[in-house]
Amino acid sequence: MISLLLPLVLCFLVVSESSAPTTSPSCQRTCGNISIPYPFGMGHPTCFRDKWFEIKCNESSTTPKAFLMGQNDLELLNISLQGHLSLRSWMSQRCYNQDGNVTFYQTASISFISGSPYRFSNTRNKFTAIGCDMQSYVEGFMGTRQFRSGCMSYCSSDNSTVIGGSCTGIGCCQFAVPRGLEGFEVFLDSLGNQKIVWGYNPCRYTFLAEQDEYVFASSDLSGSNLVDRSRNLSVVVDWVVGNDLWNNTCEVARANMSSYACRSENSDCYISSNGPGYRCNCSLGYEGNPYVDGGCQDINECRDKDNNPCIDICINTPGNYSCSCPKGTHGDGRKDGDGCTKYNKEFPVLKVVLGTGFSLLFLLIGSTWTHWIFKKRKLMQLKEKFFQQNGGLMLQKKISYRVGAFKIFTTEELERATENYSINKVIGQGGYGIVYKGTLTDNRIVAIKKSKIFNGNQIEQFINEVDILSQINHRNVVKLLGCCLETEVPLLVYEFVSNGTLYSHIHDANHASSISLENRLRIATETAEALAYLHSAASMPIFHRDIKSANILLDHNYTAKVSDFGASRLIPNDQTQITTLVQGTLGYLDPEYFQTGQLTAKSDVYSFGVVLVELLTGEKPLSFNRSEEEINLSMYFISAMKGNRLFEVLEDRILNEGQEEQLMAIAHLAERCMEVKGEERPTMKEVAVELQGLRRFHDHPWINNNIHEGTQSLLHEPLEGSTGEASRQYSLEDEFIVSLEHRNSYHSYL
Repeated sequence: MISLLLPLVLCFLVVSESSAPTTSPSCQRTCGNISIPYPFGMGHPTCFRDKWFEIKCNESSTTPKAFLMGQNDLELLNISLQGHLSLRSWMSQRCYNQDGNVTFYQTASISFISGSPYRFSNTRNKFTAIGCDMQSYVEGFMGTRQFRSGCMSYCSSDNSTVIGGSCTGIGCCQFAVPRGLEGFEVFLDSLGNQKIVWGYNPCRYTFLAEQDEYVFASSDLSGSNLVDRSRNLSVVVDWVVGNDLWNNTCEVARANMSSYACRSENSDCYISSNGPGYRCNCSLGYEGNPYVDGGCQDINECRDKDNNPCIDICINTPGNYSCSCPKGTHGDGRKDGDGCTKYNKEFPVLKVVLGTGFSLLFLLIGSTWTHWIFKKRKLMQLKEKFFQQNGGLMLQKKISYRVGAFKIFTTEELERATENYSINKVIGQGGYGIVYKGTLTDNRIVAIKKSKIFNGNQIEQFINEVDILSQINHRNVVKLLGCCLETEVPLLVYEFVSNGTLYSHIHDANHASSISLENRLRIATETAEALAYLHSAASMPIFHRDIKSANILLDHNYTAKVSDFGASRLIPNDQTQITTLVQGTLGYLDPEYFQTGQLTAKSDVYSFGVVLVELLTGEKPLSFNRSEEEINLSMYFISAMKGNRLFEVLEDRILNEGQEEQLMAIAHLAERCMEVKGEERPTMKEVAVELQGLRRFHDHPWINNNIHEGTQSLLHEPLEGSTGEASRQYSLEDEFIVSLEHRNSYHSYL
């Protein structure tokens, strides 16, 4: 591992901030072809502002190279007085042989020393990861705050899916730099040790570079070309002066003129947007170096007679200029303005003044009279346009024969319900949109989902989905009550579930161990029954595709409600699987679905198995506090089962309330749900029936320990919570309102 440290100062001479800047000819201001403007400098301490700005010029090579003082490995490429400098980039690299063993590993750990005026630019840099079957993440810090982010890239067994110029998760992925980043460390990992893609991608790479410099090419996956190209990449670093002024203003900086850095008379102070401190710029109409006395000089806009901004007469003034017209003409004299026009001796001044006055009066009266009519008509037309565009007429026709609770709401009704979408009404927010809590005129409390994007090419399919799903009536599935189609993106209205998510009750400190084993078994059973119903009892099967504890809501009685069908798919009755872009949440995602793209009912079974393990252990699905091999909860749990360590990983309350035979049975059920091969997993109906048996075991522990006995006869009985006439509920709206950006979009670690 290569660790690169940017202290920028080790043992230099300390110069008082009150030292006056110098432009003495004795100060060397270039190193090779790189200009070194003050406050940076070399040599004598008066040639630079303070210890942070000292530059070392290595003239031993053919072309002299500049380095930040105290770190010769980081080559300085450019310094801008606009508050930026460029360093030569560096690369993290991890390579494998054909057997999946690591043959080379080099990573970067970069940090500025505390108190330095440097931050990695969050607007001009991006982290880029190159490779297949990999995940790359970065841990860093901004002062005392910690940062963690990353991305994941996946390819097929050959490189046919890789697209040059596209860095969105196939062969290449990117993620942003946070504001104020002072240091970071890069980590590289692989899901399959590169075995699948080794033939054309034996290594993976991560680097930080200026975002416009690098364009992904499929040939970069082989490595040699990428290493050569990386030598020409640079990293942009923002620099400031007065970086000790935490939360202070330019007024505070000016109060101490002995240390105030903006020395030129015609210069201005600007507070940095990337960490503490400020920088200086020449005032408008001036150019030069604001950090030295007299450094900002007037720009003579009139110097070039052919290219100055005036048509005829240009007069330069300090920091500005003025244009005028020659005798016999009028106007502002500017090329980008009215120019100069010759006077007309018979110009009807009186007629023009009177005509203009009456016209303005007429316009004022007319606009007052027509404004409210025009505004109202335009609003009505826009709502009607959106209603038809979103399939409103089609949906009205489909529900006209039904008598039920489903309703098409108007925009006014939902605006009143949410107090015009007040921020105080927001109860949830994510990549798909925002959820508001609202109160209807009949005092019903509802949840209103306002999505971000709508796919207008699939209107008919969207309306059919809403029509079918609105008819589902299962007590463990959140009810779709209606929708509003008068806005650009349709709004959907659901029943409100008051007690938060299962995730918060398991993992939040305020709810730690708040749910008994009995209630956890009931919640698991209710969730399994809902999924079994969606898979087999509904008129058209539904695969949820994003089962997780955050998508299981609890009401005041801790009754489970499956929610968020944004990633779900309707499955034709004659099919058992479909091919889709991979979508889901890391930690819950079915590995077979991730590898093949084939979505089946068993994909939901795997995700449910992870939720069942959460209920048993109280552990999060992804945790970097566990070893690298056990970051994923499923691997952590299966490892414990294979090592006969089950009772070491169970939550204390579960151990205290459960019996050994019962807990082993639940654990084995969860393990079967998380089998790698989908065909070896049980169906959700089998899971639901087995959980019902386990609940009876909990209530009546004297029942025969063979809790699976008789379950086969139950598999043909209806599950609790479903009704014979119900067909389905909850919309697949986000299948059409939100499209997945790409197959392996990376979820934030935080």
